[in-house]
Amino acid sequence: MPRLALYTFGVLTSPLADPGPLTRAFYDSGEAVYRTISQYPGYLAHAEAAEGGGRGALFDADWGAWGEFVVPAWYGKGRTAETTALAATLSLWTDLRPAFEAIYTGPHREALNRRHDWFERTGHPNYAFWWTSDDVTPTWQDGVSRLEHLHTHGPAPHAFTFRHSFTPEGTPCTLTGTGPQSDLAR
Repeated sequence: MPRLALYTFGVLTSPLADPGPLTRAFYDSGEAVYRTISQYPGYLAHAEAAEGGGRGALFDADWGAWGEFVVPAWYGKGRTAETTALAATLSLWTDLRPAFEAIYTGPHREALNRRHDWFERTGHPNYAFWWTSDDVTPTWQDGVSRLEHLHTHGPAPHAFTFRHSFTPEGTPCTLTGTGPQSDLAR
C-alpha cells in the first residue's frame, strides 16, 4: 500500500542555538507537537537522528535510512551547530486526511499560529507531499528535490500540497471538509 511522504522546511529568524525566549518557545512547542503527532492515527514515522543530533547539529547527525541531511539550494544561513537557523521535518503517513488532521489541530495548529514569530517569509513553499511505496524510506534529498520541484513547477503528482493534492495513481483530488468525517474527493 502506498505511503504519503511529507517534507517541511522553514528558515528561522534566529539560530537554533540562540538562548532567547523565542527559540526556547519554539523548542517547547516542537516537543509538544512531536509527542502528539507521533500518537496520531495515520502517522507512521519521522526522521530522527540516531546520534549526534543536538540542537543545531543537523548536518553532522546520523539520520540512518533517512539519508544525509541536506537543505534546499536557497537556504543561505549557517550550517554549524551555532549558526543553523532552520527547521525541517520528514515524515510518513497513511493518507492525506490523517496528516491534515494532525497538522491543523492540537499543538501543531497552535504552533502554526505562531509561525511568523519564528520563521522568515521566504517566498518558497514550506512543505511538499509525494506518494511512495511501502518499502521505501524517503531521504532528506528526496524531500529537498520535491520541495524545489514544487517551487519551480507547481503542484503535480511528483510534489503537491493539501490544496492541490493527488492520489497515489496521480489523479487530482480535493480534501473536503475539515472534520474527522470529511474525506478526499477523487
